[in-house]
Amino acid sequence: MTTLILLAAGLLQLCAGNQEPPPLPDRIAVVGAGIGGSAVTYFLQQQFGPQVQIDVYEADRVGGRLATLTVNNQQYESGSPSIHSLNLHMQDFVKLLGLKQRREVAGRSAIYNGDQLVLEETDWYLLNLFRLWWHYGISFLRLQMWVEEAMEKFMRIYKYQAHEYAFSSTEELLRSLGGEHFVNMTQKSVAESLLGIGVSQRFIDDVISAVVKANYGQSVAIPALVGAMSLAGAQGNMWAVEGGNKLVCSGLLKLSKANVLHAKVTAISPHTSEKNPLYEVHYDQEGARGSELYNLVIVAAPLHKSGYQISFSNFQPPIQAPVHSYHRVVTSIVHGYLNASYFGFPDPKLFPFTSVLSTDSPDSIFHSLENLCPINVSVGFRRKPPQEAAVWRVLSPRPLDRRELKTLFKSYYSVQVIEWQAFPSYGSSGSSRPLPPIILHDGVYYLSGVEWAATSVEMSSVAAKNVALLAFNRWFERTGKIDQQDLLHKLKTEL
Repeated sequence: MTTLILLAAGLLQLCAGNQEPPPLPDRIAVVGAGIGGSAVTYFLQQQFGPQVQIDVYEADRVGGRLATLTVNNQQYESGSPSIHSLNLHMQDFVKLLGLKQRREVAGRSAIYNGDQLVLEETDWYLLNLFRLWWHYGISFLRLQMWVEEAMEKFMRIYKYQAHEYAFSSTEELLRSLGGEHFVNMTQKSVAESLLGIGVSQRFIDDVISAVVKANYGQSVAIPALVGAMSLAGAQGNMWAVEGGNKLVCSGLLKLSKANVLHAKVTAISPHTSEKNPLYEVHYDQEGARGSELYNLVIVAAPLHKSGYQISFSNFQPPIQAPVHSYHRVVTSIVHGYLNASYFGFPDPKLFPFTSVLSTDSPDSIFHSLENLCPINVSVGFRRKPPQEAAVWRVLSPRPLDRRELKTLFKSYYSVQVIEWQAFPSYGSSGSSRPLPPIILHDGVYYLSGVEWAATSVEMSSVAAKNVALLAFNRWFERTGKIDQQDLLHKLKTEL
């Protein structure tokens, strides 16, 4: 009897070994050509191989929120200006594409509370630490330890992805990095979390609120994980791409040999097929309507009420599109003379700061203002002294009127205004809403929902890699590579 059982088991293993793997997908559609869409296109090409055709639909411009504009014959970043040094995917992209990191030009920052400067950075590191201690005690040390712990756990994702592990939901991804604590950081506000570890209310009001306003235009009621990402960037170690951050997006699409279609996707629906399920992507292109069939569809554009709306029709069960509200941020690129007296410096020559952040004060008309460097920084480049006209990037909750511009600037040559639906509107408190799903249907994935956990170039790159791995592992039924528990211990054991 034992012999028969062993023989039967051997025959089953032989039959299983002879099963042919499913064929590769013929065509994949990616909706959106920002950093998420461009990165997922590259990662999909890496996973499935060059023989798979990838069509990328972009209704506006390649690069999305990584954008530039021209002032006085020079180009400047108008979108995301910098990238954190811990973003390993972006570092890899820059090397892969033969790009260079832009030369850093030092500058000093200050925080303004609507009435006066409450914190001023100096050129001396030890003096800056002393000032922080003098004003806020050890709150800044507790903050630093909290941010470093969060980032250390977040960095585990690169090791998981190097071994081709993927996660079917953002909650599972976060749980693999830091357990339930990391998931809870999407439900609890950054203010509540920091108060819980002994950070003073004054430090939160003066410093944390200013950093959060400068990054997201919102209050310290944003989720703790969003806040941790934002505060990690505020501690320095930031860089940018020489020639513009958007070069990463166009470079990845070119490297992937993707077919970029300048068209707006309006609907996605299932298509009856005797083989693998297909999806029909409907689009508008220069006033004409069309549709194409795909094996897989990746939605890498944020689905929000006032922006990219896609209808998902004829799905069973119906797809409930995760449409949320996004927060409006206004960027004004001003070429002019800063009014230094507004910040308490009657003589502009004595104004030493290249950026000013505003606390969450009802009296403040801006979130932040920054003296910009062009996207190409030559060896001999120097910042304009404060008494000369410079290019400033002003973030504000609404377009600045003439009176407000005259308040911030003595005079100006030009003002260019960009209104962004830039970030999720996180709400007035730690929200209990579930995070948007990644898997919308068997072969339809939503990448941009990760922004509700944390939004940054780094998170978009990580989410892109996760979606590419998830689609690949599910296509070839590699269940052992999806939603595995205790991965950190498992990888240590394997190594």
